[in-house]
Amino acid sequence: MVENKVEIESRCINVIRGLAMDAPHRAKSGHQGTAMALAPLAHVLFSRVLRYSAQHPDWVNRDRFILSAGHASILQYAMLYLTGYGLTLEDIKDFRQWDSLTPGHPEVGHTAGVEVTTGPLGQGFANAVGMAISERWLREKFGSENIDHSIFTICGDGDLSEGVSHEAASLAGQQRLGRLVCIYDDNHVTIDGPTELALQDNAAKRFEAYGWEVIDLGESGEDLNKIEEALLLAKSNEDQPTLVIIRSHIGFPSPTLTDAPSAHGYAFKEEEIAEVKQIMGLPSDEQFYVPEDVIEFYRNSGSRHSEEASSATWDPKVHLGNWDLSSLQSQYESQIGDSLATRVASGHCLNEVAQSLSIIAGGADLTGNTGTAVKDTDRLSPETPSGKQLYFGVREHAMCGIMNGIALHSGLIPYGGTFLIFSDYMRPAIRLAGLMCQPSIYVFSHDSIGLGEDGPTHQPIEQLSSLRAIPNVMDLRPGDGPETEIAWRTAIERVDGPSFLALSRQKVAVLMRIGSMPDDEYLDAELLAGAEGLRRGAYVLAEASGGVPRVLLLASGSELSIAVDARRQLEEAGIPARVVSMPSWYLFQKQGADYRDEVLPPEVTARVSVEAGSTFGWDRWVGSEGCSIGIDHFGASAPAEVLYERFGITTEAVVASARKLLELS
Repeated sequence: MVENKVEIESRCINVIRGLAMDAPHRAKSGHQGTAMALAPLAHVLFSRVLRYSAQHPDWVNRDRFILSAGHASILQYAMLYLTGYGLTLEDIKDFRQWDSLTPGHPEVGHTAGVEVTTGPLGQGFANAVGMAISERWLREKFGSENIDHSIFTICGDGDLSEGVSHEAASLAGQQRLGRLVCIYDDNHVTIDGPTELALQDNAAKRFEAYGWEVIDLGESGEDLNKIEEALLLAKSNEDQPTLVIIRSHIGFPSPTLTDAPSAHGYAFKEEEIAEVKQIMGLPSDEQFYVPEDVIEFYRNSGSRHSEEASSATWDPKVHLGNWDLSSLQSQYESQIGDSLATRVASGHCLNEVAQSLSIIAGGADLTGNTGTAVKDTDRLSPETPSGKQLYFGVREHAMCGIMNGIALHSGLIPYGGTFLIFSDYMRPAIRLAGLMCQPSIYVFSHDSIGLGEDGPTHQPIEQLSSLRAIPNVMDLRPGDGPETEIAWRTAIERVDGPSFLALSRQKVAVLMRIGSMPDDEYLDAELLAGAEGLRRGAYVLAEASGGVPRVLLLASGSELSIAVDARRQLEEAGIPARVVSMPSWYLFQKQGADYRDEVLPPEVTARVSVEAGSTFGWDRWVGSEGCSIGIDHFGASAPAEVLYERFGITTEAVVASARKLLELS
C-alpha cells in the first residue's frame, strides 16, 4: 500500500512536470523551469496541506494560496486543473492564448482558484501579508468558528529582491502574523545568470531579524514528507510568520537545462521535452499526458473539505456594518463662509464611517497629517488584532500592496493615507488594484503647490494626471467640505475598483450651496448647486446669467473657489459664465454623451480650466480652442498664497484667459 502511494505520488509529480513543459512548448512562450522544480512542493500543498474545496473556490474559510512568482503560472494552472477547479485539459492546451482561462500570469476573477493577480514581483508577497492581517482581524472579531485559516505564498529571489517585499516582511514581523507562510524558492538562478551577480544577502538571517520563524529545508526539495512536516509546522505557528526555504533546481530533471538560466523562460524543444519525459517514465511521444489514476488522486484531494465548504453559511460581507455621514451636513452648513481644508473634512468623514463599519485605516507615518487618524479605536497590533488603526510606517509601496490583500480577502475595507506626491511609491500596487477591481481607498492629502513651504520635492505636479491615466482607478478631488462628504460616500459604495481622494492641506472656502440652509438666511447671496453632482463626475456648480453661457470655467478641488470668483467678475462685466466642478474625470467620462454635452455644451468653445497641477489631459475637456491654467514645471518653497500668485493660478488669470478666448472667437 505504501509502495503504491509512493508510486502514484511520483507519477503525479512527473505529470505536473510534463504539463509544465508541454503548455509553454505549444504556446511558444512561458516559464516552465520554476514549475518543474516546484512540482513536489505543489503536490504536497494541494494534496496534503492546503485546506480548500475545488468545488467551492469562494469558500470563505479556505486557506489562501498566492503564487507571488506569477511567471510560474503553469504550475498553478496544472494544479487547478488536476484538483478539479473547473479547468479542462483544453484550457491547459490554450495556455497564453486569446480568451483562454490560462493567461500568461494568474488573474483573479478570471480563473477560478486564483486568489491574486501576480506577475510584478513582490506584489503577491505584500498581498499575502494583507490577507493574514484580515484573517486575524476577522477571527478575533467574529470567532474561530467562522474564520480559521492560513495564508501561503510562493516567492522567488526576484520577489525577495524587490523593495516592497522588504517593507511588507518587516511589518509582518512587527505584527507577529502567525499563519502566514512564505515558501522561498531558493534556486540560485536569475534570468541574467546566477543570483550572485546581484544578490548576496542571507535571506534566513534577514527574516529572522524581521521577527520571522525560518525553516531551511536545504536540498530536501524532492522529499515530500520533509516538505509536509515543514509546512504543517509553519501553519501551526500562531505568533510569527514563517519563511520556509527550499533549495530547488530550475528545470529539473532535464539533463541539460537543470540549473540553467535559460530554463526560466526558454520553451523547451521537442527533443529536450522527450528526453525529460523518458527520464520520468512518461510517454515521450505524447503531449499533455494525464493518466486516470493521477486525475482520481487529485480530484480526491480537491474534494477533501467539500462537505464542510458546502455547508458553510457565514459571510463576512454581511457583517461589514453600517455607516452614516448625515451628521456632517449640519456641521458644514454652520461653516458656510468659513474655510476648511478638505483633508480635515475627510478626517471628519472617516471618523464617522469608522464608528460601525469594518475598516482598517492607516497611513504611511502621516495619519495625523492626512486625516486618517481614527479616534476612539484600538491600534491594530498583536495584542489588539481587531483594532482599526494600522500604522504602516514609512512603507508606501507595502501599504498599498497590503491594502490589496485586505480587500482581496473580503470582509474589511482598507483605507490608507499619505501625501499625494508619495503616491509614486504606490503606483505599481495601485495599478494592480485597478486591474483586480479591488475597492481600496487611498487618501492623498497635500495635493498641490498649496502645501507651500515644503517645496518642490513635496509638491505634486504630474501625479493627478498620472493616476487618472490608470484604468479603473476613480479620481475624487473635492472642492469643499460638502463635496468631500459625497466623495467619501461614492468611494465607500464602489465595489469594482479602487478610489483615491486628493485633498488640500490649505484651507478652502466652504461654498454656499442650495439646500444647505433656509433660503431667507442667505438674503441676496447667490446660491451654488448642491454637492450631489459629484457622483456624476462633473456638474454645473454656478449657471451663467440667463442660462446661456459664453464661457465655461472648469475646476477641481481647491481651485473651485477661484473659478467661482472669476465667474463673478465676468458676470459683473456682462459676460455670462458657467462654473463646472470636475472632481472626477473617471465618473464624468462614464456618463452618457447627452449629460456630458449638457454640462459642457459643444457650441461653447471658450473654455478655461484651472487646477494647481499639470495641465496634461485637460485638452480633452477644454478642446482645441480652450486653455488650461495650471503648473507644468516644478514648484518652489514659499507660502501657498505666494506660489499661487507667482505661478499665475489666480482669479485674475482665469478672467484674463476667458476674455482673450472671447476676443479670438
